[in-house]
Amino acid sequence: MLDIKFIRENPELVRQGIKNKNETDKLDDLLKLDEQRRELILKTDELKHKRNQVSSQIPQMKKAGQDVSSVLAEMKSVSDQISDLDSQLREIEQKLENILMFIPNMPHKSVPVGKNSGDNTVVREWLPEGFSFPKETSNEKTLDHIELGKKLKILDFERGAKISGSGFPLYTGKGATLERALINFMLDFHLKNHGYSEVFPPFLVNSDSMRGTGQLPKMAEDMYYIEKDELYPIPTAEVPITNIYRNEIINENELPIKHVGYSACFRREAGSYGKESKGFLRVHQFNKVEMVKLVKPENSYDELEKLVKDAEDILQALKIPYRILLLCTGDLSFAAAKCYDIETWSPAENRWLESSSCSNFENFQARRANIRFKNGLTKKPEFVHTLNGSGLATSRLMVSLLEMYQTPEGKVIVPEVLQNYTNFNVID
Repeated sequence: MLDIKFIRENPELVRQGIKNKNETDKLDDLLKLDEQRRELILKTDELKHKRNQVSSQIPQMKKAGQDVSSVLAEMKSVSDQISDLDSQLREIEQKLENILMFIPNMPHKSVPVGKNSGDNTVVREWLPEGFSFPKETSNEKTLDHIELGKKLKILDFERGAKISGSGFPLYTGKGATLERALINFMLDFHLKNHGYSEVFPPFLVNSDSMRGTGQLPKMAEDMYYIEKDELYPIPTAEVPITNIYRNEIINENELPIKHVGYSACFRREAGSYGKESKGFLRVHQFNKVEMVKLVKPENSYDELEKLVKDAEDILQALKIPYRILLLCTGDLSFAAAKCYDIETWSPAENRWLESSSCSNFENFQARRANIRFKNGLTKKPEFVHTLNGSGLATSRLMVSLLEMYQTPEGKVIVPEVLQNYTNFNVID
């Protein structure tokens, strides 16, 4: 959430940011409500000041034998006016918050302006030694992850659909072991090499948690919701991990806080029908290792670059080709100020697939979730900056892994760094 004072003082900057993110501009309504709110506060404060002054004089008037009935009647009228103004103020503040909750975070100045994903910028590309993209004239048949899954009996999308519906994959046999190995490898790698602290969060959260990280109310249609219990299955571990510190003031010397955690993730993907949806390319449930940072504001963009590098280290260890994209304003999420996507190569699809997003939210989430630290210089509470990144999501990464490591015979070689976790070297 943006600071209303910042919006008030920089309306055109905010308006341009809203436009660049392709969001609906309700700034005029917001500013009008803000002006009404401040006028009401001023009137209320004036009446309260008058009431306090007169109330302090009443005992002296009584002591002097003066008739105070008219003064008491006047103060009763003043109190009724204050009550009425307070009621109006609450109503206006609710309307104000409802609009404020739908105003997106402002893109950082380094984010390129663009309309959609076609305007994203390729920052860099990494290819394993000896890798080359296949030539268009090549007749070599590459099985896709669905064909490999059936052939090797490691993935069963049909039975997953029978159990739960489309978009809920079923891992079987060595496929289930490979998935578990991948998750454990990524967790261990971040703990040993990147200095994260592990958490294992709840998979269901309340609405306050969803509001804190920006999923509600904006993305309500994309969330699963358990109405009876008023709980949401999480779309990402970012939600529960960030909300660990909701409504808390963190000791400055604890920053940066770096957590990593595994979770299953659940997304309705409302409005996505008709898009490419086969196999792992679009699912409603998937596994992800999430990195979350809470940092001092002055360090947040350095920490973002480190976050991206932490995800890259995983892919380099797995020897999976990838590229880094800097998202343009039109492809940037509602809450992010800057975001890099990491895409891994799919030989069968012959294209790049998004496998990770690494974002800096500045104080947007922290303001909504009221996460602060006490600044040692000013001695005042200040909002932290929050960051998160997939380190990584397994679904599309599994696509790249299976297709990259398949043999001409249709077997899959287990990446060397995973073999200690699987206790087998090949899937056949």
